[in-house]
Amino acid sequence: MVMVMDKPANMLQRALRRLSSSNEELESEELQRSVRASGAVPIKNCEDRQLVHLTGTVSHVTITPRAGHPALEVELRDGSGAVTLVWLGRRQIPGIDPGRAIKIAGRISCHEGRRLIYNPRYELLQAPSAS
Repeated sequence: MVMVMDKPANMLQRALRRLSSSNEELESEELQRSVRASGAVPIKNCEDRQLVHLTGTVSHVTITPRAGHPALEVELRDGSGAVTLVWLGRRQIPGIDPGRAIKIAGRISCHEGRRLIYNPRYELLQAPSAS
């Protein structure tokens, strides 16, 4: 009988949490659920020089020259943190746009407080259907 009482109280707590949370917090929680479901590592758990498989959403894309050559920089977020993906010698990659879900694999490095992965392998993921 206690279990029956706890379930409605738990549902009420979840409803109140959703009402009191910002959209950013709710999106972060949703991204973290999808990361756990995909079997990828949360970005916040990644350590320097570790070979990682990450899943997340592209938050922004920029072109930054490095040593006189173009470099495509993409920020990937998974709700736990962010990592900058750098493709040297590229100005764009078709399909990698803000809001796109991608899965990547590569060796992460930490430099001046930023997490970076150079030239990662990537897979474009389908966006969830809006039904």
